[in-house]
Amino acid sequence: MKTIRLTMAQALLKFLDQQVLSVDGEEVKFVQGVMGIFGHGNVTGLGEALERGAGELTFLQGKNEQGMVHAAAAFAKQKNRRQIYAVTTSIGPGALNMVTGAATATVNRIPVLLLPGDNFASRQPDPVLQQLEVPSDYSISATDAFKPVSKYWDRIVRPEQLMTSLLQAMRVLTDPVETGAVTIALPQDVQAEAYDYPAAFFEKRVHYLVRRPAAPEAIERAVQLMRNKKKPLIIAGGGVHYADAAKELLAFAERFGIPVAETQAGKSAMPWHHPLSLGGVGTTGTLAANRIAAEADLIIGVGTRFSDFTTASKSAFKHHEAAFLNVNVSAFDAFKMDAVSVTADAKTAIAALQEALDECGYRSGYSEEEIDSLKSAWDREVDRLYTLESDEGLTQTRAVGIINDFVGPSDVIVCAAGSLPGDLHRVWRSAEPKTYHMEYGFSCMGYEVSGAFGAALAEPDRSVYAFVGDGSYLMLHSEFITAVQEGIKMTVLLFDNHGFQCIHNLQRGHGSDGFGNEFRYRSKATGRLSGPYIPFDFAANARSLGAASYTARTAEELEHALSQAKAEPGPVLVEIKVLPGTNTDGYESWWHVGVPEVSTGSKVVEAHEQMRKQVKTARPY
Repeated sequence: MKTIRLTMAQALLKFLDQQVLSVDGEEVKFVQGVMGIFGHGNVTGLGEALERGAGELTFLQGKNEQGMVHAAAAFAKQKNRRQIYAVTTSIGPGALNMVTGAATATVNRIPVLLLPGDNFASRQPDPVLQQLEVPSDYSISATDAFKPVSKYWDRIVRPEQLMTSLLQAMRVLTDPVETGAVTIALPQDVQAEAYDYPAAFFEKRVHYLVRRPAAPEAIERAVQLMRNKKKPLIIAGGGVHYADAAKELLAFAERFGIPVAETQAGKSAMPWHHPLSLGGVGTTGTLAANRIAAEADLIIGVGTRFSDFTTASKSAFKHHEAAFLNVNVSAFDAFKMDAVSVTADAKTAIAALQEALDECGYRSGYSEEEIDSLKSAWDREVDRLYTLESDEGLTQTRAVGIINDFVGPSDVIVCAAGSLPGDLHRVWRSAEPKTYHMEYGFSCMGYEVSGAFGAALAEPDRSVYAFVGDGSYLMLHSEFITAVQEGIKMTVLLFDNHGFQCIHNLQRGHGSDGFGNEFRYRSKATGRLSGPYIPFDFAANARSLGAASYTARTAEELEHALSQAKAEPGPVLVEIKVLPGTNTDGYESWWHVGVPEVSTGSKVVEAHEQMRKQVKTARPY
């Protein structure tokens, strides 16, 4: 047997460089490169291997460990999970900084390969710098923290273990159901140890994404359920995008006259102007979608995991005979909401279901006027929000409208947290698939700028815009510097509304007068953070990082800044000063949050009673 003598780290890269994913007969290189920050735990092992033998893998220098994972996840998400980046860090704090990013990827079912350094397997320099010592169990290290947020976890304590570990890692990374964060902890001494690896291990290896077909009996059960339902509603989730099923979904909806609502992950599956497109549904949904959802006698979930925002904490579906039909490649998600389940790839399942419904002559009971009336009313509401003026300054919905009118139909927007996801889910008008990139599985503050960098890496021919609040920007924007370093064009649209206004609104909506959520100076009179707003110059901050920047306080200034930003060759930040509290809200939706049963505030007690009433109207499971 022919062998190649390599260090474990060198063998790792040589293997990754030869992995290929085949989808519908088309092969693509699966691992594009490695994002990394070096420290003593990986620089002389994996760092040396990257320097001298990375093959076709690109190395990108990150600036924050969590930011790198977000960027890698966004890259994979924009690529429909068909290409990935690996991420490497040192041990200790460098590794632990990735845990939030790992959880974000796993919750969203996005493949990322994490390669943190680890303690010496030999334990000779014990304890090594940054080692986490657990006296009761000395086998535990900082990388054990990745176990609950990883879909696969391993620690390589002998160089030959790498072979079986990598094969299992690839199984998970290329699986449409089990995918998420894969963590392989690399003790720093083992990274540098050599082994005679079989040459065959480094040959081109093709992994096949096989579309799971729907079982005939599952389709039969689905048809039996549907044929007696006259008011169905399709809820399109992220699985529609990952399965490349947007065209099939559109054809299915048109064929049977079924309106379509979208989750945050599913948005842009339907063009906003289509007569059957109702927009977002649930807590951050449109009035049109929420009213149809309330009256629907059948909810058809396609590729959605039915989060509490999608279901408005299970209160959105009020018809006394409402039933659920779930099409999902994951059996775990397909069985949610006590549904009739079709566990299958969305693309193949929709086609099979359409054929079966054609045979029985199915058609929904909606009239064109019924759907058109609700949709037209909502379109008028969006037009109103897009033109909403205030003498005090620029409203948030007006700013969103200006941006929506400016960007092209193929441009990509990226967002994750704060009040912007609610506004964008409700009022953003997406015309083409994969132009709405929202991380709302974890709604992780700090994803936005890193995510935009990852999306721009994935789609270099599209313009990419990050929508980010001042709170999220302050939390994490380090990969903006990486975009400057790499010359990656992306535009950060920073909405400055003086704090964590989304949570401030939630707080006040449940009996509080507002506490601890705005960026204010501490008042000497009250002893609380109730003084004047802290004035930030985010444009100056961006310039100090090497990016172009502009500031907009009016609609006219924003229009000018967008035009200027588009002409810039590299990364740009547009600071948009918006009025707090001018985001969207309501539209016959609800979100269940815990409200104290006992409080000295009468408004809190009233809010608790209102919560109890709402809970009684929601589905128990």
